[in-house]
Amino acid sequence: MLDQPPHARAPARRRQRGALRMSELRRIRMPMTPDEARTLRAGDVVLLDGEIVISAGLPTHQRLLAAAENGTPPPMAVAGGSLLHLGSYSQDAGDGGLEILYMNPTTSTRFNALMPRLIRHYGLTAVGGKGGLDAGCVEAMREVGCVYFSFLGGGAPLHTTAIRAVKEVACPDLPAHYRLVRLTVEGLGPVTVGIDAHGNSVFAELKKQAEERMPAILAVLDAERARGLS
Repeated sequence: MLDQPPHARAPARRRQRGALRMSELRRIRMPMTPDEARTLRAGDVVLLDGEIVISAGLPTHQRLLAAAENGTPPPMAVAGGSLLHLGSYSQDAGDGGLEILYMNPTTSTRFNALMPRLIRHYGLTAVGGKGGLDAGCVEAMREVGCVYFSFLGGGAPLHTTAIRAVKEVACPDLPAHYRLVRLTVEGLGPVTVGIDAHGNSVFAELKKQAEERMPAILAVLDAERARGLS
């Protein structure tokens, strides 16, 4: 469930000035239902509480997809939950678990070819990392009721301090940052809803704005170059 109802959006001026306090951010209880995911909008900034599943490994995602296609149990139960592209620098603990020393996002576009099938088969309601996902993934997210959380790259101290417990570890034969890890977190973020469950994408909008501005930028550069040559 969601801990708090969505509050009114902060005025654009206040957001641009970075005046949002942590106490003002909406807190999201993970995992979400599809209906809860659909209440979020691209550009929302939130904090995450509850259980998340992370992995930065392509082989791990391939194992999840193979299980889906072969009708076999996945390495870890992820149905109706999250699959976040977060890697961890960890060391094995004496009880067979992991001690996570730091956690940071990896680039999600590496998983573009796999994510639509994973989102649809497992009914994922949250994915995330950095850099966004392609149009095929966005369509799968829209169909299922899934959002993409954009994490601050290089924000390992911020992300790591939110970890409260390592609940489950799968794929122990893989490097630590490739393993599937279920974590309990509190106040993870702030994270931005980069893509919402209605097909809206902050990444696509920024790309469109950049493309629209490019001719004017190139014209200015050409004019300055011409003046320098005259």
